[in-house]
Amino acid sequence: MRLSALLAAILAFVATCAATAHAAPFRTEHVAAELVSERAAIAPGDRFHVALRQAIIPNWHTYWRNPGDAGEPTTLTWTLPTGFAAGEIQWPTPERIALATVMDYGYSGEVLFPVEIVAPQSLRPGRSITLSAQAMWLVCKDICILEEGPVSITLPVAAAARDDPTWKPRLDAARTALPRVGEGVEARISAGAPAALGVVFAEPAETRAAYFYPYSRDVISHIAAQGGAYGERGITLTLEPGVAKNLGTAELSGVLAFEQRANGAWERRAIEIAAAPGDPLPGAPPPRAPQNALGAAGEPGQGADLTLPLALLFAFLGGLILNVMPCVLPVLSIKALGIAQGAQAGHARRHGALFVAGVLTTFLVLAGALIALKSAGAAVGWGFQLQEPALVAALALLFFVIGLNLLGAFEITGLENFGGGLAGKRGDAGAFFTGALAVVAATPCTAPFMAGATGFAVTQSAPVTLAVFLALGLGFATPLAAIAFAPGLRKLVPRPGPWMDRLKQVLAFPMFGASVWLVFVLAMQTGAMGAAALLAIALAIGFAVVAVKWGRIWAGVALSLLAIVGAVAWRPLTTPAQAIAASSEVAALPSEPWSAARVEALRAEGRPIFVNFTAAWCITCQVNEGVALSRARVAEAFTRANVAYLKGDWTNRDAAIAAELAAHARAGVPLYLYYAPNAEQPRILPQLLSEDLLIKTVGTGELAQGDRQ
Repeated sequence: MRLSALLAAILAFVATCAATAHAAPFRTEHVAAELVSERAAIAPGDRFHVALRQAIIPNWHTYWRNPGDAGEPTTLTWTLPTGFAAGEIQWPTPERIALATVMDYGYSGEVLFPVEIVAPQSLRPGRSITLSAQAMWLVCKDICILEEGPVSITLPVAAAARDDPTWKPRLDAARTALPRVGEGVEARISAGAPAALGVVFAEPAETRAAYFYPYSRDVISHIAAQGGAYGERGITLTLEPGVAKNLGTAELSGVLAFEQRANGAWERRAIEIAAAPGDPLPGAPPPRAPQNALGAAGEPGQGADLTLPLALLFAFLGGLILNVMPCVLPVLSIKALGIAQGAQAGHARRHGALFVAGVLTTFLVLAGALIALKSAGAAVGWGFQLQEPALVAALALLFFVIGLNLLGAFEITGLENFGGGLAGKRGDAGAFFTGALAVVAATPCTAPFMAGATGFAVTQSAPVTLAVFLALGLGFATPLAAIAFAPGLRKLVPRPGPWMDRLKQVLAFPMFGASVWLVFVLAMQTGAMGAAALLAIALAIGFAVVAVKWGRIWAGVALSLLAIVGAVAWRPLTTPAQAIAASSEVAALPSEPWSAARVEALRAEGRPIFVNFTAAWCITCQVNEGVALSRARVAEAFTRANVAYLKGDWTNRDAAIAAELAAHARAGVPLYLYYAPNAEQPRILPQLLSEDLLIKTVGTGELAQGDRQ
């Protein structure tokens, strides 16, 4: 009997040791989801963590607990064995996801959502238990798809818990990276325009790149820039109010993410804060408004504690490094070749001096404009001019034209004498205006050391501001000046040959890249219509560049077309999205809920029908609402044509809407259908709408060939 009992115990032990966790994954076209556990075997009364793992395909994303302007968070609905308990999802710090006038918070790639599980004391070793959950998430790219499915994991029960060698380290790392309640951290939200969120740390710390993610969806404007001020003991962020309108008068809770210097290196950290309303905290730096329109919190407090000599040094170094940035390198490279090939040393030196004069003059003009705007009460800094959509558009087109020139699409006597038409016969003015052009080309770029120096400059007196910008200009001009004044350096440039044409063509593409980036900036400022208007002008310019070579008639046609496109595109190109939203051109479009029965009834009446399948969490849907469906011209066109507007809201699951989407070969929203009177089948409109497209569709009942899907 004793031998039998011993054998049974040995067999049970071997079986327990051999048992491993087994997970049942769930996969869709966009996300692979599974439950993973830090334990290979659990014990009675064990407290352990499992995690929902999402592996998201490239360019798609899921959402944080507060998804931002649009989206829905991931959820888990548990089915657990008797006596087990599951905690709440623990949310990793999200990333920002911007599209036109919408800012969301979410995850891409792989993400782990830890959940604590508590096992009952009554568990018996030697058996296995299965933890199951119904997972649901929203995954978005150009369209948003609501997906759900079962996930489960089976774990053996042993007398003593055993860690999983694969997932234990990964879940430990995931939990370590979660936002934590900061010990000794104080937070205060102060009312104002904008409101100021001040956070003070218990110990001095150098911080930068802070961003606040609120838990409440409506408390702040997510798309608005958060201006960052950094001091020795704390951080202050400026926040614009959201629809709740209680920012600064009620407690504000959320996650503050920032970088902090530790042991000589910058580390990314995140803490949970609950800011009480009231006056600013002692130790929090004075608030600073955002320096750009892109939602960036700015660079760190590198400029907060600088002295003037250090700021001048940083400005000079930043100007030096600015030379190799892709915005400006092509212009400087071609100019360097022109100087190096000067026939006489005096010629090269004079052109080098004029180039330096153009650079310094333009930097001082920028500094003067910055001082004037600051004196008028504006919060500005390096690149402040990029807050003007018209200038952003002009720079994008300028870089596009320079790129075409470098590719040889047309000639303007070479970029080395760009502006030479203003010069005398020796091209002196060309050298001066090339310097000015190089500075203009540099404004979309920043370089290391620049942020601290310019941040220091905008908080100082006018003479100090001018001195810092002069140092920045000197650093920027030094490399080309060295080539102009040092014959030995000029000799390092290879002799002219076919390689020069090849180099010019290569240098065209950084200019196109800068233009693409500026189109993105303009889209953030003016919405999709502004970006489309800019691209239309670029297309007209490209046609003009080719057509002028075909003769005067073609040149006249091309220039006339360019003038027409420019006149039509100018307003959406230069009007900020906020001004568009506040203008009288915005109007609510009356709608009624969609149902298949209502569609049939309206079709029997012979009325045209526009159906909008949408959801509150769909980014593309919200963009289309802003740029097309909420426009007064569209509302007038719908009224004039007696169009019935039906809206199918898929924010929550709806089997009828899901079936209708599937009937039109769609897995998600948006989906736009137009039923012309007496038409047998609806027409499917593009996923990106415009005013003109909708007006044309309901006015004629037809879609242009290029608009059809």
